[in-house]
Amino acid sequence: MKKLQFIKDYKHIENYRNSFNELATKVFGINFESWYQKGYWNNRYIPFSFIDEEQVVANVSVNELIFVINGEKKKALQIGTVMTHPEYRNKGLSARLMNKVLDEYEDKYDFIYLFANESVLDFYPKFGFKSVDEYQYSIDLIPSKSGHAAIRKLNCDHDEDLTFIYQYVTNRIPVSKVFGTENTDSIVMFHCMYVFRHDLYYLECEDAIVIFKKNHHQLDVFDIISEKEIDINEILSTIADEDTNKVVFHYTPDYDGVYAEKTIYHGDDVLFVREHGTNHFPLQVKHPLTSQA
Repeated sequence: MKKLQFIKDYKHIENYRNSFNELATKVFGINFESWYQKGYWNNRYIPFSFIDEEQVVANVSVNELIFVINGEKKKALQIGTVMTHPEYRNKGLSARLMNKVLDEYEDKYDFIYLFANESVLDFYPKFGFKSVDEYQYSIDLIPSKSGHAAIRKLNCDHDEDLTFIYQYVTNRIPVSKVFGTENTDSIVMFHCMYVFRHDLYYLECEDAIVIFKKNHHQLDVFDIISEKEIDINEILSTIADEDTNKVVFHYTPDYDGVYAEKTIYHGDDVLFVREHGTNHFPLQVKHPLTSQA
């Protein structure tokens, strides 16, 4: 195989960005172009790629963010969008890109981490990553009549609603002080546009955007986006209905007076963490799903 060219941080170079999108569509079925055009692909999301004659054939991206762990802030780097064109696989390209990322960042961050599917669980330990169990938190809810507070479904196809969401995302407080994230507006907007576009609601009672789904008796709360502390009981009484008897949080809840049961989380991806210095990743937490790249 002839020598490939390495490029990074090229989001404003249209032909490279288009090729990146073509590869992402081929591998993941996702095109990042709308996210870019809306201005949400910011300087904290950086692709590291190999190109062959102007075509992106392999990529490892990084997201620079902040962990909030028991109220203390730590610098974190999340790795994501690891992909290789089918014709270029099994040639060590992902490993070479991982090494380039680690060479540039390993002494600059308290934690480097990623989420991996079960097909590559043996790959990341070679680079000093260790798998970490995540925990899912839930509470039982006594069914009651739904609240009468105003609730408005948001539509990402409307620019006004998208701008409204982005304003809240950029000014939000972390969803949890036990384990939360900051500087993740780019990732959260990606989830709003592509993953949870039909599950976004504005609650006037708490002046908050809540991302949730109802499935029979279970209510899944994926994120609560607010500029101030919220009253979780008020929110749940508004979004739950009389059939709801269980609430599952897709982050680490830390609400006063609310005891949540925890169980080991069994999702599609496994969390891998590379610790730096004396920093230790917290135990029995759930990484906020909407901050997952």
